[in-house]
Amino acid sequence: MYKTLRSLMKSWVKALVAIGLVVALSFGHADGALAAGGGRIGGGSFRAPSRTYSAPRSYAPGGGYSGGYGGGYGGGGFGLPFLFPVFGIGGGAGGLFSILIFLAVANFLVQSFRRSRSDDSLGDSMDSSTISVAKLQVGLLAEARELQADLNTIAQKADTSSTNGLAEVLQEATLALLRHPEYWVYAGSTVQQTRLEAAESQFNRLLIAERSKFSGETLSNVNSQLKQASTSSLAVAEKAGALANQAAGPGEYIVVTLLVGSQGKLQLPKVNSSDDLRQALQQLGGVSSERLLALEVLWTPQAEGDVLTNEDVIVQYPDLKLV
Repeated sequence: MYKTLRSLMKSWVKALVAIGLVVALSFGHADGALAAGGGRIGGGSFRAPSRTYSAPRSYAPGGGYSGGYGGGYGGGGFGLPFLFPVFGIGGGAGGLFSILIFLAVANFLVQSFRRSRSDDSLGDSMDSSTISVAKLQVGLLAEARELQADLNTIAQKADTSSTNGLAEVLQEATLALLRHPEYWVYAGSTVQQTRLEAAESQFNRLLIAERSKFSGETLSNVNSQLKQASTSSLAVAEKAGALANQAAGPGEYIVVTLLVGSQGKLQLPKVNSSDDLRQALQQLGGVSSERLLALEVLWTPQAEGDVLTNEDVIVQYPDLKLV
């Protein structure tokens, strides 16, 4: 009986030790999921579009227009009482010329009033328009090193201080991803519609969540402020990546994230296949500079030799699906 209990206790102790080792290794690996550095390209803002300025108009007391030719007419505006005196003074060609001048002035005032109303209504509609905040992520096999080189080149040369420059960055980034479909493994997309006043906080929340997954930003170009890690820091990162590469073996990845804030409703398909991903990339790359408000392109790893393992992807990007 004693020997039986003793053998049972030994087996239980062994089982507990094994479970403890598994848990320790799991947590230890999860801590290592933040080992990879990343790159970043971005810019833009969510400021309300400015309205077209129109000079204030003044009217003389009694309804007449003030500031026209020779002062305003103080009774009745531009109706028939104005026409008869003009037509009667001088007669002939002089009277006809005066009528033509009056018609030209009246037409100018009507057109100015219409433009002012149109500008005001356009400003109001844009201030309260719907804003789309979209996120598209793609996980590729690490063999797509050309993609890393393309993104590095874009970051070093892009003009991220203007909407035209940001639109070009978005097109180049989506094109770089579309050119490597053979390396697509994971993907995911989300789109949220919000008001202008809430769009910036929503965009920044998504951006902070993605940037926190990097151990550091080894290359960034934000609002045309280019920053790159020092040579010594990159050497340390590459050495650490080489060691991790030897230990990890196959199953290494690159993850690219596109964050877009645009005016109007932006529709992206739910990504469940490579066809869905291709369609989402094409739609996102087609956002015009007139609609684009803010853009962030993030990718990890950025430094050569740095790695992102399959376990890293599972831990840091749990929402991605196989495509």
